[in-house]
Amino acid sequence: MSRTAAADEERLRAFVRRLMDDAAAALEEATGVRWIFYPVTPDQLQDDAPRRPGEFLQEASLRMIEGPYDLVVVVTDAGVSSRANRVVPGLASQVARVVVISTRKLLAAPRDRPRRALEDDAVRWNAATLLVHLAGHLMGLRHRGGTGGVMAPFAFDEARASVPPFQERPKLLHHRALHLREHEHRGHSLVSHLAFHLASAARHPGLVAATVLRNRAPLLPLRLPTLATAAVAPSFVLLFTAEIWDAGLNLRTPVAAGFAAAAVLATTLYLILFQALFFPHRERRVVTEHLAVVNVTLFFTILLAMAGLFVMLATLIMAVVVLVVPPGLASTWPTLDPGAVTLPDRVRVAAFISSIGVITGALAGGLDNRIVIRHLALFPDEP
Repeated sequence: MSRTAAADEERLRAFVRRLMDDAAAALEEATGVRWIFYPVTPDQLQDDAPRRPGEFLQEASLRMIEGPYDLVVVVTDAGVSSRANRVVPGLASQVARVVVISTRKLLAAPRDRPRRALEDDAVRWNAATLLVHLAGHLMGLRHRGGTGGVMAPFAFDEARASVPPFQERPKLLHHRALHLREHEHRGHSLVSHLAFHLASAARHPGLVAATVLRNRAPLLPLRLPTLATAAVAPSFVLLFTAEIWDAGLNLRTPVAAGFAAAAVLATTLYLILFQALFFPHRERRVVTEHLAVVNVTLFFTILLAMAGLFVMLATLIMAVVVLVVPPGLASTWPTLDPGAVTLPDRVRVAAFISSIGVITGALAGGLDNRIVIRHLALFPDEP
């Protein structure tokens, strides 16, 4: 649990205990697998501002390892905001095995009605339905619109008096529930940790690929203004210097391509390691399988983000070189080999400048907020 200073801890504890009992009973009946939830001491939040689910990941990852637990459910009285900055009742990350539920949205009532209470039956059964619904997402189940089952898109129902059933086959649910059991790796060797990460990703290639596709990683620089500005500004300065044209025009195409690939990979490793994006932050000797999958997903997310930044820079520079700079003027900039500057020459120069821009963006700008990165990379936009 994570609570604000204004929350009544005993009432919140009672709500969580009832929620665990209701959800466990519904999940056990549907999957044929015993579900056990363990309440832990709540953490107090500094303020009551809405939180992104990524803000709970660090503590959740530590609790998952210390348990050890197969998944972590965070219940908070603070608001939970989605990628679109909308307050939602809860979100789940299948790749991280973390569920975040907010009582604030569950207690909110229509404008002409009083605020709901934690003890209300409608709150009880809607909260249990939400938790079972999000647990279904952890099992890889998708929304089933119009079915009336628990995997229908979640909406608060005042008349709800029980948890709706799953519409999926019991055998499928049993199989998916068994696969939620977590595996862990203990070791000190960097090689053994790397091998465990690669093996974990190989066992869940679809999950990694689906998460990376959903978070639209190549467009991530557009949501990181500090990184984008630190990359674009020096690139345009370099574009109008003779030395950069001399260097770019005298690069062979394989060398320019290799330099671009090295810049993208190096900046990816820099941002991940120096901004501590990997989990866990402490007790690195122990890593669970899905924390390893999270780390692999974050690696590919940042890698594609840096590649997207390179493409964005190269597109901008090529647009300026082709559409703005007169051909005669571009031919006068090189000093080592004066003459006509062809389109392939301009592409090499653009790639060279973009590679440098990616490096300066990572070093000077970095990531505006690693919590935002984790949220965008790991959590969907809807419950």
